[in-house]
Amino acid sequence: MLLASLPAVNQARELLAEHGMALLGAWGLLNLVVSGYYVSRTDARLAVHHFHFMNVAWNLVNVVLAVWGMLRAHPNQVAGLTLPESLAAQASFENILLLNAALDVLYVLVGFWLYRRAATPTATRPERLRGYARSVWLQGGFLFCFDLGLYFTYHQFVDRLLEVVP
Repeated sequence: MLLASLPAVNQARELLAEHGMALLGAWGLLNLVVSGYYVSRTDARLAVHHFHFMNVAWNLVNVVLAVWGMLRAHPNQVAGLTLPESLAAQASFENILLLNAALDVLYVLVGFWLYRRAATPTATRPERLRGYARSVWLQGGFLFCFDLGLYFTYHQFVDRLLEVVP
């Protein structure tokens, strides 16, 4: 690979990040539509209501993060990055994805804690805890797969960047 291809590699990396944020936004919007529909049509005394309520809350955040990520992506403005700057940007985004994946594991564990807490005799509104737990499992599980999938796909650019040797 020639040094002249560095702008193309940087543009492809940035496009992948932008497409990843679009996927997150699509997931968020799908959840907002489906759970938004069901949260208003389910009995608040049932776990399913709280599952959809938590999905709506969680995915409002996902959509905001996705829009912010897409607005920050500049595929046509990374052509001037040097190789060290490109490698630093690569490492920074990969570290964010790995940190997010670790947080996703924590979310799933919190879901287990909520579910166990619902089974205790002192639990207040166990149906709410069970609904929240199921939502956190779903959202944390999706985000774990999303973050790791994007990490491994994005990490392939390291080899392409390392081939760019002046």
